[in-house]
Amino acid sequence: MKSLRFVVFAILVSFSCVTFAQSTEQKSEAKKPQAPKSEAQKAFEKLKTLAGQWEGPVNLQPPQPDMANGKPIHVSMRVTSLGNLLTHEMTSPDRPDDPITTIYLDGDKLLLTHYCDAGNRPRMVARPSADGKTVEFNFVDISGSTQYGHMRRAVFTTIDENRHTEDWTFVMPGDKPVEAHFDLKRVSTVAAK
Repeated sequence: MKSLRFVVFAILVSFSCVTFAQSTEQKSEAKKPQAPKSEAQKAFEKLKTLAGQWEGPVNLQPPQPDMANGKPIHVSMRVTSLGNLLTHEMTSPDRPDDPITTIYLDGDKLLLTHYCDAGNRPRMVARPSADGKTVEFNFVDISGSTQYGHMRRAVFTTIDENRHTEDWTFVMPGDKPVEAHFDLKRVSTVAAK
């Protein structure tokens, strides 16, 4: 009987040692420093701080006959998909249903897809600035027709938590670029759904 008690005791001690070792291992793994964030991850985190409602004028160069310079624009930016996607929707009083843009990480790249009212979807890849205030997206490829032109470049520059600018380059048929500069001020930190 004593030997049976000893065997049970030895088994219990063994299990407790294994459990303690596993617990200690998990704690040490939890304390390990995380890998440093990539430039794309840092840029994405910075852009996500722009979530909210924004308003401001747009200025076009060269001026376009069917679009007035200084026209007010409303931009809604929202973080969604459990933090994996930033949506950007732009509207104006005379065009309440304008393009939607998505920004997301794809491996070590920060990508933008612009769902254009010209009927196409250009994709662009980010190039963050050294100071972290500007993220420039440049053309990679496009789906859909370019018959009516397409977006080629987008630049987001953070001034402070309540102001940022956006510069978009649209290429008209015949490779004629039109530059649009948006000077935006935050009107709400809550993005419309």
